[in-house]
Amino acid sequence: MDKPVPDAVKLLAFWEEWERGETPPGKVMSNLKKAMLPELLQSLCEDPS
Repeated sequence: MDKPVPDAVKLLAFWEEWERGETPPGKVMSNLKKAMLPELLQSLCEDPS
């Protein structure tokens, strides 16, 4: 079974909601985790070689 890919657009939208004060920090963290921010960050940190 293929894992879904992190959606950077969705992640940015959640972040921007927080910056505008529309969403409390706890909910933002939950949204970022559900939208796979940890997986995105991990993929950016992996050694390409």
